[in-house]
Parts: sequence; structure tokens; C-alpha cells
Amino acid sequence: MIIKKTFKDIPNMGIIWVTDEAIKLGYNNGNPRWVNMGQGQPEFGEMEGAPDRIKTFRINVSDNAYGPLNGMLELREAIANHYNRLYRKDKISKYKAENVSVAMGGRLVLTQIFTLFANIRLGYKTPEYPAYADILANHKGRIEAIHIPTTEANNYSIPANEFEKVILQNKLDAFLLSNPCNPTGQVIKNTDLKKYLTTANKNNCALIIDEMYSHYIYEGNEPALNPVSSAEYINNVDQDEVIIIDGLTKSFRYPGWRMTWAVGPKNIIENLGKVASATDGGPSMPMQRATLKVLEPKLADRETIALRKIFSQKKNIMVKSLSGNGIICSPQTNGTFYIWGNISQLPPPLNNSDTFFKEALKHKVITIPGHVFDIHLEHSQTKNENFGNYIRFSFGPEKKNLIKGLAKISKMIKSFNKQ
Repeated sequence: MIIKKTFKDIPNMGIIWVTDEAIKLGYNNGNPRWVNMGQGQPEFGEMEGAPDRIKTFRINVSDNAYGPLNGMLELREAIANHYNRLYRKDKISKYKAENVSVAMGGRLVLTQIFTLFANIRLGYKTPEYPAYADILANHKGRIEAIHIPTTEANNYSIPANEFEKVILQNKLDAFLLSNPCNPTGQVIKNTDLKKYLTTANKNNCALIIDEMYSHYIYEGNEPALNPVSSAEYINNVDQDEVIIIDGLTKSFRYPGWRMTWAVGPKNIIENLGKVASATDGGPSMPMQRATLKVLEPKLADRETIALRKIFSQKKNIMVKSLSGNGIICSPQTNGTFYIWGNISQLPPPLNNSDTFFKEALKHKVITIPGHVFDIHLEHSQTKNENFGNYIRFSFGPEKKNLIKGLAKISKMIKSFNKQ
């Protein structure tokens, strides 16, 4: 009898693999004995200086029906106003509801955007957010993913004055990046960010900018006064091919709500709605209704100002502890809630990211090996093996839990120093 193979197996990769390895040793979400310094979500409870967490919300009778594919009008207007208020006060061209599409999660938004692409060459650099590779792989053949090598000297980013060369040499139609960058914490801002957009526009290269960490911005050891967004440097919101992705997941600390949006030219946004009809059918009406409260200007500003203050404190605690134990922390970590730690100076074999990861699990601490963020679709000679000496540490957990995890890491490193 011939056994028919109808469905393919999906291997555990990236963050899923990391979590599964921890589960094998007894980890479960919320277990007080564990510290998840690999987590990609921020602390989501009450926070000093921030508005009270929303625990209940009203559902209109009409919310029980199917909603608009791009999201309800009131929320799209609120998101457009959010961008205009923060980034485009003095701009003639402003965002409107027609420039906003709402979806249930960042991966879904990216999937919808990638579905819209024609046969193109899409550039990206590493290290980057691992989910990009999974989504790109699903569109392989139509989208040609072009990997751009980076260097440690540039904190694994592409300098603004080299971006045009990258576009032209690789004949790119579009470029995908996270800003601030997950995992390095590097932030492209001010004149550099403006140059990125000017260069892309000049060379007809569309930009897809994942700004999920747009409010996690620091100035050295202090919280920054303002967030960072490419929305500030777009000339014409309907002509510049720049799509911004953001949502409640990170900057408003509601990851479980799965409320995300894309902001861009109205013709692209209109087509995203058409894609939604074939993928998910549009976002949840009750969750959209609740999001309106989160984006009320006074509440939104209180949340994000408090967020930068508290997370800046946690960043300083983590950098001090890791640096004191011989881990080289990038001095350019000015965004996200991650530290991109170089462990090459630790005693062997702890200076290997897989060994570090496995040893940390024994101490009930989860970290992420650097190679997880090396998102080549195919292994090649250009693969950057240096990521084998990197760990992404998250200061997303609450301060008390974070301090406990850092103490465990310190104890682990000291035990190897004695050998």
C-alpha cells in the first residue's frame, strides 16, 4: 500500500525551537521559578506612571457582525490622527483613515503586504526578526529575497550613506527592515532616517518598515523624550511607497489583543483590504472598539512616556550586570527591549551561543542564540557565522523577575570562570 503524504511537517525553528527546549526542562508560561529573558513581549501588567490596564470594555451590538476588511472607520481615523499628532503636525500631506489598514497581528500584516508584491527583488539584512524568513519562504519564487551582509563595526546595520549603493548594486525593488531593530536595538533616526526615505524614493525602492518598537527609544542611560517613526520624513503619504507597521503589541503592552496596523499610500491600503478578504476576513470588531480607548491622546502619551522611563531603568540594570560578567553589550542599543550581547570573551565553551543557551536553561533562564536571527532562506557562503557568539537578552520581564534572572546568569558565568 502506498502511503500518501498530503500534509508536510513543519520543523520547530527560531523562537519556537527555543521555547520547546525550555518546555522539555519544565518551563511553562508564568512559572515563577523561570525567568524568560528570551521573551518578545513586554511586561503587560500595571506599571508606575502608566494608565491603569484595561480590564473590561464595551461591545456594541453592531460589533457582533462582520466588520470592514481594513478595520472600522473610527479606529482607522484614530490611528491616522495618532501619526499626524506625533509626526506630521507641520506637514501639508497628512494621513487619513484611507491610509490605514488594521489586522490581527504583525505576521498577518506582513503576509498581506507580501501577497501584494509582484515579482520583485526584496532586500533585507541580518540579523533581523526571524518571522520574516518564514513569511518570505511562503512567497519564494515570486519574491526574490536578497540578503545584504552587515558588519559588527556598523552594529549590523546599513549606514545611511551606503543605502543607495545597496539598492543599486542589488537592483532592489523593495527593502524590509525593523526600526528599531530586533535584535540589536539599533535605531535609525533623524537625518539618517530621512536619508533612507529620500534614497528609497529617488531609486523607486519601496520601504516596508516594521516600527513595532517605535516608542522604546533611549538616549544613552536616559529615556528619550519622543518616539521615532519614518512617518516624520515622508513627503506625500499617498505617493511615497513607504508602509509602516506598528500596533498595540509592544509600545502599548497589549500583545494578547493582536491589534496591528499598516499605514501607507491609500491605493496600497485599499488592496490590503482585498487581500484580507481572502486571508482572514478582517479584524475583530470588539478588539478594535477597545483599541479606541488605548489611543486616546492623553492616555497614549502617559503610557509611552512611562514605558520609556521604566524600560530605560531595566536596560541600565541589564547592561551593568551583563557587562560586569564579561559580555560585550552594544553601545548603540537605543531602542527595543533587547540587548545584543557578544559572548566571545566568556570562557569556552560558554562563548558559544548554543552552549550558553543550554547552560542557561539548566539555571531556568531562557535566552535566544544569535544564529536564530541569521535569517538566510538558504545557507550560503555569505552566512555570518559570527552570530554564534551572540545572545539576545530581553529586558521585557518585570524588574524583580529580571534581576533574579541576571543573578542566575551571573552565577552560571562565575561557575565557568572557576573551571
